Amino acid sequence: MTTEEQPAREGPVGPSETAVGQDSAGGGPFSDSPGDSSGRSPGERHRPVMLRRCLDLLAPALAEPGATVVDCTLGLGGHSEALLSTFPAARLIALDRDREALRLAGQRLAPYADRATLVHAVYDELPDVLGRLGVPRVQGVLFDLGVSSMQLDEAERGFAYAQDAPLDMRMDQTHGPSAADVLNTYPPGELVRVLRAYGEEKQARRIVEAVVREREREPFSNSARLVEVIRDALPQAAKRTGGNPAKRTFQALRIEVNGELDVLERAVPAAVDALAVGGRIAVLSYHSLEDRLVKRVLTAGAGSTAPPGLPVVPEQYQPRLKLLTRGAELPTEDEIAENRRAAPARLRGAERIREAHTS
Repeated sequence: MTTEEQPAREGPVGPSETAVGQDSAGGGPFSDSPGDSSGRSPGERHRPVMLRRCLDLLAPALAEPGATVVDCTLGLGGHSEALLSTFPAARLIALDRDREALRLAGQRLAPYADRATLVHAVYDELPDVLGRLGVPRVQGVLFDLGVSSMQLDEAERGFAYAQDAPLDMRMDQTHGPSAADVLNTYPPGELVRVLRAYGEEKQARRIVEAVVREREREPFSNSARLVEVIRDALPQAAKRTGGNPAKRTFQALRIEVNGELDVLERAVPAAVDALAVGGRIAVLSYHSLEDRLVKRVLTAGAGSTAPPGLPVVPEQYQPRLKLLTRGAELPTEDEIAENRRAAPARLRGAERIREAHTS
């Protein structure tokens, strides 16, 4: 495959296609082991979350020859590798905004180069990507939301509050403001909004008051200082509940820096629109904000839009989705014991059962 660069849009990244790598990184699709990035291959650095269940949900739609599946969040390629291995007649289109993830996943997926297209894009750009590739409809879509194992394990990316690192948090490090920029330049009221809306942080005002005092003394640049400021700002009772006291603030900054919820709100409906009848979507989310948004979109698609009181519901008002999960499915205790990063995962799935009505 050749590499084809596209002009960047206004925002995080513009889509571009890339070839998968020529050197296999090794590791089978079901033998990943957790760990950091210290000299490990992509297969060793990432254990795909709820992998078997994701494959089971998508399987009926991907068993036929010519099926196309989109991995909207490629990361290190664990789910993509399993999809290609399990469904040997399927073609994969995989998106990621992180160029380093694309490079590493390309190595991992090299044995499947004839069936895989990797694209540098944010997942709300899915309609543009499919249009450019000449793919009108797909049979499967997978989202594995949040931060990838690679981004968490590489301290210099600034996603982890447990180790000192530059306050970056950009999934695409070539575009947009960093977490430090947000902390140092946002007005206090806007910072309070970010922490409350995206971190569900009850102590947002206390934290922001401390941040503003500290940034006037010296701008923030590294995570350890921010963690210390947060810890000092919170009352003792707040420090005794909910894990690391910096957790919610870091989540909020990451979501703001990458526009995650805005992107997701556009991406899930676009993915549903891209599904052929019989196609399936599976979405893994890791916090309540993501899960509520996904639930809202899928539940709306599975409900009738008919006005109340009609004795017979016309075709144009019939649901276009069928839910495949009862609520959000959770990882098993065994999986959590083997991979602690699976603990907060929530999986929802749906099948496209009819076309949208066009008047």
